Amino acid sequence: MMRLLAGAILWVLTFPVRAAEPVPDRLVALTFDDSVVSHATFVAPLLKKYGFGATFFITEGFEFTTDKQHYLTWEQIRELHAAGFEIGNHTRRHTAVPRQTPEQLLADVEHIERQCAAHGIPRPTSFCYPGYQTNAAAVKLLRERGYRFARAGGARAFDPAADEPLLMPQAFDGKPDSTMEQFKAAVAQARDGKVVVLTFHGIPDLKHPWVNTDPAKFERYLAHLKEQGCRVVAVRELARHLQPRSP
Repeated sequence: MMRLLAGAILWVLTFPVRAAEPVPDRLVALTFDDSVVSHATFVAPLLKKYGFGATFFITEGFEFTTDKQHYLTWEQIRELHAAGFEIGNHTRRHTAVPRQTPEQLLADVEHIERQCAAHGIPRPTSFCYPGYQTNAAAVKLLRERGYRFARAGGARAFDPAADEPLLMPQAFDGKPDSTMEQFKAAVAQARDGKVVVLTFHGIPDLKHPWVNTDPAKFERYLAHLKEQGCRVVAVRELARHLQPRSP
């Protein structure tokens, strides 16, 4: 037994730590917020057509529990997972984290984790701050629970070599008045070691028209990504580009 233990310790000490992989140009992470039903009925089939990955950040906030005309069911969320997409945590109530105590935030985060487990979905490792508002206590809580990424706001590319991944910026946030020129400018930032993170809500989002994206416009966005030869992935796939954490 002691010989086996000594061998295991020697393996741990001598096995090389995997270095972060270089970030290729035209790497894009595609994200969707707020559990909108169009994620399942329109977005997912279109992403499959293009061969793109994505992360869907799930919340039970708003009218999720009562309005199944406009919000996903957990069966649809499970189907998104089964189709190969990432399911991320957007908290139970969609409350801005600076307005919560650590105990309240923990309860909201744990609720989505339990719902995922109950529906055969892996525990999330990616998080999205409601309203893009952050604080140090939330970062600490997420790190302690094993989250690798947490998407915030902003309007710039994510640099895995320099940025805190639990405060990951977005380069583009789809809104009704967003333009193709703005989208192209954001995508063009995916170079020199930087990743472009794109944020959308519903396609369309009938309950929250201020974050709505027109389906025809969205299809033009995806076509541009394809034309540019972008690799479009879920947030979790960026982990290979992070430097290993110190023990």
